[in-house]
Amino acid sequence: MAAAVRLCLCVCLLGLPCGAFAFAPGPGDGMNVLFIVVDDLRPVLGCYGDKLVKSPNIDQLASHSVVFSNAYAQQAVCAPSRVSFLTGRRPDSTRLYDFYSYWRVHAGNYSTMPQYFKENGYVTLSVGKVFHPGVSSNYSDDYPHSWSVPPFHPSTEKYENDKTCRGKDGRLYANLVCPVDVTEMPGGTLPDIQSTEEAIRLMNVMKTSKQKFFLAVGYHKPHIPLRYPQEFLKLYPLENITLAPDPWVPEKLPSVAYNPWMDIRQRDDVKALNVSFPYGPLPYDFQRQIRQSYYAAVSYLDTQVGQLLNALDDVGLSNSTIVVFTADHGWSLGEHGEWAKYSNFDVATRVPLMFYVPGMTTSPVIPGERVFPYRDPFSHISDFMPQGQSKKVVELVSLFSTLAELAGLQVPPVCPEPSFHVVLCTEGSSIVRYFNVSEEKDGCDDTFRCFNEETVAFSQYPRPADTPQWNSDKPKLKDIRIMGYSMRTIDYRYTVWVQFNPNNFSANFEDVHAGELYMVETDPNQDYNIYNNTLHVWFYKKILGFLKH
Repeated sequence: MAAAVRLCLCVCLLGLPCGAFAFAPGPGDGMNVLFIVVDDLRPVLGCYGDKLVKSPNIDQLASHSVVFSNAYAQQAVCAPSRVSFLTGRRPDSTRLYDFYSYWRVHAGNYSTMPQYFKENGYVTLSVGKVFHPGVSSNYSDDYPHSWSVPPFHPSTEKYENDKTCRGKDGRLYANLVCPVDVTEMPGGTLPDIQSTEEAIRLMNVMKTSKQKFFLAVGYHKPHIPLRYPQEFLKLYPLENITLAPDPWVPEKLPSVAYNPWMDIRQRDDVKALNVSFPYGPLPYDFQRQIRQSYYAAVSYLDTQVGQLLNALDDVGLSNSTIVVFTADHGWSLGEHGEWAKYSNFDVATRVPLMFYVPGMTTSPVIPGERVFPYRDPFSHISDFMPQGQSKKVVELVSLFSTLAELAGLQVPPVCPEPSFHVVLCTEGSSIVRYFNVSEEKDGCDDTFRCFNEETVAFSQYPRPADTPQWNSDKPKLKDIRIMGYSMRTIDYRYTVWVQFNPNNFSANFEDVHAGELYMVETDPNQDYNIYNNTLHVWFYKKILGFLKH
């Protein structure tokens, strides 16, 4: 009864009438969850070995966490990726490859991760971009199914693509590269700043209520436009910025695999360059400016994460809160002559992923001890190392089952085939078993056994045609004709581009349009496609076997 009273108090403090939330008993010893998801963040972080970036707060989190160095999204575009990991289902099960359908209507009435926590006694809260807004989350971020109260979106979010970037002529533009004076922005602030402030407010409310919570905080940057407080440019002098190690289109890259970065081309500063479609390279000096601004945006993001985690200390919840940090997908910074995401390459699909679990990934926190003191990137040199770093290949689709296990909830069952009629199941198994990184082995003495037992991540990307089109990056469902299924292991990336029928969501693996095979040890940047000069029946059977089961 006391728990119900506390929950009622919490809901009232959040601004809803007490009768607006139905109480369900929670697990006896479950922890809170702070789930941080970032938009378009590849692992350019100090804790991932990047020597240029200034990310002391995220690195500090990593120093208390288990960090996965080979984590991959299921599709390198926002809505499909987020719906996938929030439902625990792959894009072929959510039937979302674009932005224009709601899985509960078009695929199945699947439970989501926050919904599951809500049904197990948690107050579930969404701040910023967690679900992708719009049709793909029913114009409500899946409220009231997933969230206890309506999700919060920053009031300044609507200005993201407006002309707020001041050019050298003093006029305002809708640029890609967009360092700004925050005081000149609409409302005198930026969306991620507002999200941090709201998340901190909610943590203070939850401290008062003493009710377990699942708080998801979605940050926009470094998603384009690369709009961030201009002072962060000081951290990255342009003369220190290098080009991508492979800023050319690989000679044997199938044309269907190429991402022609149309949304970049539509920005005012890129338009002015008159770059030819689809392969025309950006000028090298502008490439450096993009890379400089991406890094600056990451450091700006780091300050927001730092303030959020510092507040977790302030409210005394660092010893009772699981913190998960990840991104919906990566972002190309000129590799393979590409920008943005929209591909199956590692630069687009690989994401940071770390879990802080008090008493599990780090020693129990002494009451009053500060775990996450704020670190100013302008004055702190990051010297933090991950508490543990796993090289296992893992997938974001495993987040649902992993967080359920960490919180002491019953892990949802593995989905049957097919699973469109099953409300609660997941297609990604829990990765808690990989948290003990000291048990990982570097080698294997049985090549055949290792090949068949290796951990695998699957990603996919749709295309409208075999050659780059204006809608190649974001084809609508009705226009999809080819699907690229990609399998990543610790040793290789194997991709087959096959005929796809959007009317019945079926892939025809008898009709292969193109293929890619990259051996990571000798070709870490995935520049040399050996698909056509290698016997790859073994790989083909393996990917087909995984996809059919």
